[in-house]
Amino acid sequence: MTAPPDEPEGKAGGGSPAETEWFTEVVREHAGALVRYFARRGPRQDAEDLAAEVFATAWRRRDDVPREAVLPWLYRTAGFTLANHRRKHVDLPVDEVPESGGSRVAEDPELSALFDAELRGALESVGERDRRILLLHAWEGLDGAELAAVLGISRSGADAALSRARKRLREAWGERLTF
Repeated sequence: MTAPPDEPEGKAGGGSPAETEWFTEVVREHAGALVRYFARRGPRQDAEDLAAEVFATAWRRRDDVPREAVLPWLYRTAGFTLANHRRKHVDLPVDEVPESGGSRVAEDPELSALFDAELRGALESVGERDRRILLLHAWEGLDGAELAAVLGISRSGADAALSRARKRLREAWGERLTF
């Protein structure tokens, strides 16, 4: 994964030596984080391929990648890549597609890796967006500015979203405690 991918679409040409050097450094620095991101959220055997897909997008869109926030941009792209990947493998007749955005927690390796059933239940109850924010913060270590970049919102919006997600998790956790 050290050489820039071929460019079947998008920007023409192989890139300047400076662009190639930048891209090689991006891959070297962030490949592990992206593979871990995908391994936590889907089949481990797909993690490297999905990370490679994100890097291919980064190479094609290299002029759009903010140099001061590469990893958040990669995580945001990874979220879209994972959503597309999951859609490809869902074979539901139209009449069985749920009306709401309910998630399949029982089939989600990210949540099933959490051993505590109460915490898993509390995370399930906060909703998909809150869960995504909490896990990006807790597992990927993203702070407010990085969360903002991943979510495509302002820093204050990301801070508020994280605060609300934490509050909802605390409330859900409190409601679930049985001891």
